[in-house]
Amino acid sequence: MAARQPFTDLDTADEAVRSTCDDATTCKRYATSKGYWTDPYVQYFVRSVGERKAPEINRGYYARVQGMNHLLDAFLRKTKCDCQIVNLGAGLDTTFWRLKDENLMPRKYFEVDFPMIAARKIHNIKTKPPLSKPLIETHSTDSLLLDGHSLDSDRYCIIGADLRDIPGLDDKLKKFHLNPELPTLFLSECVLVYMTPDQSSKLVNWASVTFHTAMFVNYEQVNMLDRFGQVMIENLQRRQCNLAGVEVCQSLETQKERFLKTGWENADALDMMTVYSVIPQDDVARIERLEFLDEKELLQQLLQHYSICWATKDKLKLGLSQVAF
Repeated sequence: MAARQPFTDLDTADEAVRSTCDDATTCKRYATSKGYWTDPYVQYFVRSVGERKAPEINRGYYARVQGMNHLLDAFLRKTKCDCQIVNLGAGLDTTFWRLKDENLMPRKYFEVDFPMIAARKIHNIKTKPPLSKPLIETHSTDSLLLDGHSLDSDRYCIIGADLRDIPGLDDKLKKFHLNPELPTLFLSECVLVYMTPDQSSKLVNWASVTFHTAMFVNYEQVNMLDRFGQVMIENLQRRQCNLAGVEVCQSLETQKERFLKTGWENADALDMMTVYSVIPQDDVARIERLEFLDEKELLQQLLQHYSICWATKDKLKLGLSQVAF
């Protein structure tokens, strides 16, 4: 019997990145339990509400979810849902079920993540009827594929793949009928930052070269050169979580440059403090009444160190460059 290969630094780093998936889902579960937004599906991925999260963390996740949903829904309106969505590093995200409930389904919704996370999500879907029923309702043929690391139905697909392996990613997406001719939305949340700048550039370049009408929405850290940013990096390093792509997170300009240098026609970026100030303020006032926040400066610092960057190319002239906050 061959000796087991020792763990490499890359294995350790990948395991640390995979653990961030649980962190995000646990935080979303807690925030929804407090009433920040409604998500009836996240409970099927995280059993318990878990320990208390600080109000600034809950507000940060609220801004993240509202900001990403705003751009996603705007893309669906521009394309009249005649499009496809690819969620890169999707983790245990529940967007597919929200879109089904709100009658905003694209032609097909794809998710890609590490095979281990894809397998976990597929297991949850198979064993939880509230998750599997909407999937079956959107599937009309008899070709439902369900194995350890992939799920493929008419409208929803989960693929286990490494985003650093572009040829492998491209092959798997083609196998499951990703259509380069359809307007395509790419979503990534705290994913590119764990790849080297070269790896993330190759990924966004592949998306730009392969799809003539597309939008890429990326949520991750920004302004990481100051003291607060350095503390964030040190905290993650203590958990073996290395931000391999942190140099792209220096500023909103460096975030935009990654896209403008790889074939995207337009790119915009806002820090999350700005997003928090432009999303519907009546709802912001509602969530601010949910919990008392003592450290308003801490919330401001936190939101100033995350951003949403979105880039477009628009051969079909759908007006994608007009999508904004």
